[in-house]
Amino acid sequence: MADTEVGTSGWRRLWRALWRPAARWSVGALLIVGVIAGILFWGGFHTAMEATNTLAFCANTCHEMHDNVYAEYQSTIHYKNRTGVRAICSDCHVPREWGPKVLRKIQATGELYGHFTGRINTKDKFEANRMRLAQNEWRHMKATDSRECRNCHSFTAMEKAKQRPRAQLNHATAEQRGKTCIDCHKGIAHLLPAEYDEAVDEANFAPEPAAPKAAAPGTPAPAQPPPQQAAPKN
Repeated sequence: MADTEVGTSGWRRLWRALWRPAARWSVGALLIVGVIAGILFWGGFHTAMEATNTLAFCANTCHEMHDNVYAEYQSTIHYKNRTGVRAICSDCHVPREWGPKVLRKIQATGELYGHFTGRINTKDKFEANRMRLAQNEWRHMKATDSRECRNCHSFTAMEKAKQRPRAQLNHATAEQRGKTCIDCHKGIAHLLPAEYDEAVDEANFAPEPAAPKAAAPGTPAPAQPPPQQAAPKN
């Protein structure tokens, strides 16, 4: 009992000391020390944030990523293409805005539980969970209007005339129909789960322009406008 009281008393003295006005330090000195400490803290925090956004960190820190999604990502156009522009993991999975970025980092700490408990530490385990993991990410992208896709892609920057007709139609009407990138572009950087049914998402695509209906037998053809007469020559 005495030890507990001594320990409690010690914490109280420390708490009072922390909030007691300094007798040996001026306000200016305390301000300078506080500013320097703040800069060091912010610099360390920012450095750690950026270090966890690199391709090397995402690919090599956990073998679950290196042996599965990173390996398949290397064979996609986001990794290697004719222009040499590479979209790395953080471009697609980490917001650029500071607030959402910090929130995403906090959420990512939950993934450590899966790592240390070995939930997806083998290829078979990963494949068994691929659909669940993919659906979680698709749901997140849908909720943010594919925010990270728009880091690089923009409807206003597209030259639709250079796209295939189906893509032109989909992009022209996507916003009007409330569709976002992930509705039509699943499996761009990673393999689709074995359970995924592409037919389910066909409703996300714009309908093809309706062909003119054939006239019923015996129906008279619509009247044609009379031909225009050539203007008289002078």
